Parts: sequence; structure tokens; C-alpha cells
Amino acid sequence: MWEQIRANKRNSIFLMMLMAMVLLSLGFVLGMVFGGGKPEAGFIGLMIASGIWLVLTLISFASGDQILLAASRAKLVTHDVHPQLFNIVEEMKIAAALPKMPKIYIINDPAPNAFATGRSPETASVAVTAGLLARLNRDELQGVIAHEISHIIHRDILFVTFAGIMLGSIVLLSQVFLRGMFYSSLGGSRRRYSSGGKSGGQEQIIMLVIAIIVAILAPIMANLLYFALSRRREYLADAGAARLTRYPEGLASALEKISSDPAPQLDTANKVTAPMYIVNPFKKKGQMKLSDLTSTHPPISERVKILRNMTHGASFKDYSNAYSSVTHSKAAIVPTSAMTKEQVALRQAQEKAVKQERKENQTRQIGDIMRKVNQFAFIPCACGLTMKVPPNYKSKNVTCPRCHKNHEIPNNK
Repeated sequence: MWEQIRANKRNSIFLMMLMAMVLLSLGFVLGMVFGGGKPEAGFIGLMIASGIWLVLTLISFASGDQILLAASRAKLVTHDVHPQLFNIVEEMKIAAALPKMPKIYIINDPAPNAFATGRSPETASVAVTAGLLARLNRDELQGVIAHEISHIIHRDILFVTFAGIMLGSIVLLSQVFLRGMFYSSLGGSRRRYSSGGKSGGQEQIIMLVIAIIVAILAPIMANLLYFALSRRREYLADAGAARLTRYPEGLASALEKISSDPAPQLDTANKVTAPMYIVNPFKKKGQMKLSDLTSTHPPISERVKILRNMTHGASFKDYSNAYSSVTHSKAAIVPTSAMTKEQVALRQAQEKAVKQERKENQTRQIGDIMRKVNQFAFIPCACGLTMKVPPNYKSKNVTCPRCHKNHEIPNNK
């Protein structure tokens, strides 16, 4: 496991260094253009680009997880809101030997999805949507949580966050330059490039063309590197989930349900947070294959096939063999050092998890989860009706609309 973590870190650092080279090159070229082609101006641009990235990185490292959770409108919840979720997270925490129980958040959204965040296993958090909790059975939910726990133990979250910050810096510089050139051209600044003589004007025009090309290509190159980093991690997290649960079918079934769910697109997702989710939150309705060259996630159909090809065991080696069989790739997806002779036997599905809930009960459960997260009071009546009282209800008592019995609302002042 530790060898795999080190291999992941090496690969992450390599990709981030490539992104850093793209960022610094962009800053240098833009500095040269705005400085009239002088090398000194190029180095100033390089320093500005480095400064932008450094500031954003420090912010990300200090409170990136909280920013991400706040942007996703995730709410910290207690065991009472969803006991089964807490039990599953605790099971996977023990199986993964995490030093601390991750904090658990729920996002009030009917679209099923989940992500993990945090700088380290000691500060990790897991966030799931209400739609995920309502639609998955226990084995499927365990597969999703194990996937997110694998991201935590592989140290994926911090590196993906930093890579996202770097990508944001590249896009920011590129957009500032391109928009600046657009408004500059509208202001009639072309005369400035011809004022230094024919030769000087030609050199400046050439530099300007080069800068525009770099400003357009740099975000594309950075995106491809970012996607490569994120996509590989999804495969490795799937492998880790299969190993932790010893039941690959649980995650495979969950991925199918999430990707084919008819719920609208996740409202709180954006381009920065999208790579964090277990399934691309920008999926199209009814579309199973959610990934292509410009996606941070591998194709769902491929991930499902790999998991279902793990018929001999649930170890990293079993996943690697299934990956090679499905993708016909000669490159190993799991680091060689992690593929030991470890034997991880498959287990059977849990009897309770096999039973599917009726659709109307699932819809009702989504609403109940959202109400619990929003601190509604659930008051059962002897007649069998459960009253759901909002937190802003002013009265200390509520009357049952069925039997007209009066009930006191606990902790309502």
C-alpha cells in the first residue's frame, strides 16, 4: 500500500511539474509581449505567474477542503441523520486503517454522487448527496464510500486540489491576456506596434502572434494533463474500493445507477469541483458513457466492465488483470510494487442489500434526508403518522392532522 501511495505521489508531482512549466512559460511569453520583447519583462511575467499560483496554492492548502465543501453546499451531519451511512464509513475507516474517522457531509441534491476532500487522512471528509443515499442499497453505498476512502488513503485529494489550482492559474492568465488584447485592439492600439520602425514592428507582431497561440494552447495542454491525473486516480480508487469491500459488484452496480439516474444535473458542481466526484456531475441525461478525451473521469461502462471482470479475487493484481483484459492496454494501471501475492477473496452480497426498494419509497426518503439535514423535527404520532416540523416553526406544540392529538416539539423555544 505504501509503495502504491509513493508511486501515486511521484506521478502526481511529475504531472504537476509539467503543468508548472506550462504556467511559467505562459507567464514568460506574456511578459515578453507586454514588455516590448525584452527578456527582463519576460522574467517579470514569470514572477507574476508564479506569485498568482503561490497565493492560490497557499489558500488551497490552508482551507481548500472547507472552500470545496462550502461551494458544494455540503452540511455536516450527525449519526442520527443517517445511521447506516455512519456505520459504513466507520467500517471502511477500520478496513483502510485510517487514523481518524472522516467527517461526514450531506448535499441536499436529488442527483446521486459523492466526493472526498481533505489535506490528509487526519483531516479528511466524505460528502454524499441525498439522492445517493436514497437510491443505493447497502452494498452499493459501501462501494461508493470505499472508493472515496481509497482516494483519501492514496493521498489523491491534495494533489488533485493543487493541480486544479494550477490549472485555474493558467486559465486566468490566458483569459486576462486574450481579453486584454481584444479590448486593446478595439482601442486602436495597433499603431503602437508599428511606431518602432518596420523591423521592430514586425518583431512585435511575431511576438504577439506567438503569445496568442501560447495563450490558447496553454489551457488546452494543462487541461489534458489535469484530466490524465484525475482519470488515472479513478481507476486506482476503484481498485482500492474492490479490495476494501471484497465485493466489486457493489461499486459496479452503484456506478450504473448513478450514471443512468434521471435526476437533473448536480446544481452545486462546477469545473473546479467536478474531478472530485465519483462520477462526472456534468453527465447527460440517460447517457451511460460519460467520458471522452475532455473528461476528468474514465468511461463508466469501462469502469463497470473492469469491476465485473474481477471474478477470481479483489486484490490490486486482480484489478490490474481485469483492467488489461477490458482495455487491452499493456501499461499497468496499478504500480508494480503494489501488486503483491496478496490474496483477497470475494464475498457474497449481503442479503438485505439485494432487495430493491420501491421507487416511491426512494423518492420519499430523499425528502426525509433533506429535511433531517435542514434540522426538521420528526414527531411520530400514535396513529401512525409522522409529522415533519420545520426549524422555523414558532409554536412549541403541533397538532396531528389525522387524529388531532397535540404533541410538544422537542427543543423548540
